[in-house]
Amino acid sequence: MDEIKSSRPPEDFHQVDEWVLDKAGELTTLRASLHQALTGKTLEQGTGLGRIPEKLVLVASELATNALKHGIPPTFVRLLSNGTDWLLDVADHDVDGRPYIAGERPPGQGGFGLFLAHQLSLDVGWYQTEDTKNVWARFGTSSTEAIDSADKDANYLGTVRDPRSEPTR
Repeated sequence: MDEIKSSRPPEDFHQVDEWVLDKAGELTTLRASLHQALTGKTLEQGTGLGRIPEKLVLVASELATNALKHGIPPTFVRLLSNGTDWLLDVADHDVDGRPYIAGERPPGQGGFGLFLAHQLSLDVGWYQTEDTKNVWARFGTSSTEAIDSADKDANYLGTVRDPRSEPTR
């Protein structure tokens, strides 16, 4: 079991949008709304996302799912920006719980959300307020958004290996 660092996110970010979730069925709306907020475009059914929106939407979905499953509702998902980077902040009301990256488990047994957040973002942390436990992840824009020619046909997420599926030696 690996802990993520306890720290507040950088202070130079301003809120772009916020969503309040009470149940897992609202995650589809969250994903579409996040895409709209990030790109200014409606997500057409069957279309793909760009590199940054895809990573951010995936991490938002994973962290919001964690908050809904393991926390106390409602879950707040906030999208923030400093004009250069994006910051995702997901809060639930379980102030007694500590987020952690799950240890080894068989694939498909869950516990992969914080691992993905750690792998796909520039930085991840968590903090508590009097009423909420918040997990945040920071995403760059310009340096990671460009897709080089070798990556054009590949999955935008690249190769993210689940350490739980590595053979033991």
